[in-house]
Amino acid sequence: MLDVEVLGAPQGLAAGEVERLVAIALASAGLDDGHVAVAFVGSERIRELNREHRGRDAPTDVLSFPIDEAGAAAGPRELGDVVIAPEHTTDLREAVIHGVLHLTGMDHETDDGEMLALQRELLSW
Repeated sequence: MLDVEVLGAPQGLAAGEVERLVAIALASAGLDDGHVAVAFVGSERIRELNREHRGRDAPTDVLSFPIDEAGAAAGPRELGDVVIAPEHTTDLREAVIHGVLHLTGMDHETDDGEMLALQRELLSW
């Protein structure tokens, strides 16, 4: 069972749509159960997280924090957290898909374009 927790969804993007986008992105990796949190935050908070976790002292659009990457867990699998700064994002739907694809282990900085191609395909659905 998939459990999506949406924190602070911005106007114009319903929590139900966030949940649908998370489910689509996870399904593309064969995942259909676990817990994902998607938080929408301000510029200063995403800057703090970016500085703390990536060493980049600047705001960004989306950050992903995978948790249980493989194997069975004692309870519901914690897939991870996605943090999005709406004021730094041109397409909130794209940011949700992008962040969740990172939780599945994809990385556009190291692949040959597969992640961004899949992202475009999922957004067209």
